[in-house]
Amino acid sequence: MNAATTIGILVVIVIVVIVVVLFVGRRRRLEANRVKATEIRKSAQDDAFAAREGEAKAASAAADAKQAEVDAERLRRESTARDEEANAARAHANEQLNKADRIDPDIPRRDRGTADGREGERVAEADEREAVPQQPPVTDDRQGTRPPLA
Repeated sequence: MNAATTIGILVVIVIVVIVVVLFVGRRRRLEANRVKATEIRKSAQDDAFAAREGEAKAASAAADAKQAEVDAERLRRESTARDEEANAARAHANEQLNKADRIDPDIPRRDRGTADGREGERVAEADEREAVPQQPPVTDDRQGTRPPLA
């Protein structure tokens, strides 16, 4: 074998080794890229799941808020209805008391058709409204409290 043939064989071997190294290196890069792409996809799936979970929580919070508004409105209406019932019961009780007072012979009443327009009213109630405030007791430092002079 001559030197040219040996050099030719060595050149071919070197080229084959370079091609094999490049091919193996390319396969390693491709495999590394596949692994990295898989990791990125998994991370994206996790992020998408977290986003869906966040959306579900937001929708749940919105539903809770809407339910709270409905409950508040229901309670307002219930409160108004109960207030009206209480007022009606109070008016009925007052009406019953007035009726009992009108027929009770022991309750002193003004005559019907008084000048001020109040009919069948208890004397005590009318006197309370018309009463003049009493003067405070007069005190004498020497002797303590004395009743007011009439």
